[in-house]
Amino acid sequence: QVQLQESGPGLVKPSQTLSLTCTVSGGSITTNSYYWSWIRQPPGKGLEWIGYIDDSGSTYYSPSLKSRTSISRDTSKNQFTLQLSSVTPEDTAMYYCARFRDGNRWYPPAMDYWGPGTQVTVSS
Repeated sequence: QVQLQESGPGLVKPSQTLSLTCTVSGGSITTNSYYWSWIRQPPGKGLEWIGYIDDSGSTYYSPSLKSRTSISRDTSKNQFTLQLSSVTPEDTAMYYCARFRDGNRWYPPAMDYWGPGTQVTVSS
């Protein structure tokens, strides 16, 4: 059973860098065909996909956030991280890490495993 757990500071000051870590258990972040993703949900709004890092370490970011986003990984710890720079109160949200699985013969593509989420507030 794959489990994901977000961790990091719950309060970040404006202009600073938001940094979160996702710790994965029950599966390796280097396993082929999986994409390790970050998603957020501002209060009262919908889910917003931020980006992913794949099994080989390649990254891809939402065009609206790519200039401020960096996703990296530590394979020795089976962790991947999110850094979002120059934050403003607009970045206040519940942040989730999740695993994306490519579709196959029997299943559609999906975010099949999610962490419980962690609240991050940007405020001075």
